[in-house]
Amino acid sequence: MTNRTRESILQNFDAGVSVLIAKSRGISELDGLRLFLESETHRMLEDNDLKMWYFSPLALFDMWETEIATGDPPNSVYLKGDECAQ
Repeated sequence: MTNRTRESILQNFDAGVSVLIAKSRGISELDGLRLFLESETHRMLEDNDLKMWYFSPLALFDMWETEIATGDPPNSVYLKGDECAQ
């Protein structure tokens, strides 16, 4: 079992990212929350060992959008880092 991120941290990100998803997709915040909770991006956030909480909700939203577009959140520029500069 992975070391799970604290619930208070998850709640803050869930609220912030779900609003961004809702606004970008023109859906309710509840639907945005459902989409985020079901994503690989959220599973990565739940894994405390990955320390995804170092990123902002906007960065996590970008990772989620990348996941939707490519099927893989690590394709986000926030996770590729120096690879993009080459």
